[in-house]
Amino acid sequence: MKYVNLGRTGLRVSRLCLGCMSYGTPKWRPWVLDEESSQPFFRRAVELGINFFDTANMYSLGVSEEITGRALRRYARMEEVVVATKVFFPTGDGQNMRGLSRKHVVQACEASLKRLGVDTIDLYQLHRMDPMTPVEETLAALELLVQQGKVRYIGASTAFAWQFARALGVSERRGWSRFVSMQNHYNLVYREEEREMLPLCEAEGVGVIPWSPLARGLLAGSRKSLDDRESTKRAGTDSLSPILYDHPGDWDVVEAVRQVAETRGVPSAQVSLAWLLSKPVVTAPIIGATKLTHLEDAARAVDLKLEPAEVQMLEAPYRPHSVKGM
Repeated sequence: MKYVNLGRTGLRVSRLCLGCMSYGTPKWRPWVLDEESSQPFFRRAVELGINFFDTANMYSLGVSEEITGRALRRYARMEEVVVATKVFFPTGDGQNMRGLSRKHVVQACEASLKRLGVDTIDLYQLHRMDPMTPVEETLAALELLVQQGKVRYIGASTAFAWQFARALGVSERRGWSRFVSMQNHYNLVYREEEREMLPLCEAEGVGVIPWSPLARGLLAGSRKSLDDRESTKRAGTDSLSPILYDHPGDWDVVEAVRQVAETRGVPSAQVSLAWLLSKPVVTAPIIGATKLTHLEDAARAVDLKLEPAEVQMLEAPYRPHSVKGM
């Protein structure tokens, strides 16, 4: 495993981050693994050198955080791993169980601390921006959590570049903690982030940790077509995938990945992740794994170097998309 600094911080993270949405309870999503089935993935991730783990309070409505905390205390050294979680989406009924008000951000953080079983969250992220709450209120709440020692670093996920730039500016003017990372939608099939968000992150020294780096399995070669809903349990029950990946040209990208992978003699997932890892602005793709081979392939991608001609072949079929994933 290789390690890099997260943005301009001194925090060292592995080039891969294990996304923990897949670990929780199948009552929340049919493809989610329960605690017993999840354990081998945390153990193997630690063995492979992964020290970066990302979850959210809405994953399995908190169960993912509980499983993640218990597994890391069992298999890892807590002073070495970087634990990230997120806040925004509803975690229960009621008007103040969602959003980014001071009340909800503080309450949600305290609840996440208990579920994770830690005193401090390493990276606390806004899962989405909240149009109903002034950004100054949200940033003040995050600063309070940092000053209280409940949060070490703050990050954001899935925003328009102007929103993110404005938030960075407010933090700069007020002397508050600023975002050190952006968790955004970025992969070979969806590259709209290259227009504004990625240049902004590069200029501001913000680490990029893309979600859905394999386009929900599409770039791993696990599907026979864009409309395939039978190859995996998740493909058959994932309502978001048809919305995110419905462009007619998406399959051309998948075919380009397959061709490069066949020539190299490696799985498509390795090629897709190697492409992301070749981008200087990308810190660590957030990988999901429900089979141990998913972890093994991801780890091998860290050392896979693509030739310029291969990169050109992978990028050539791309066509502009409407904004997806907000």
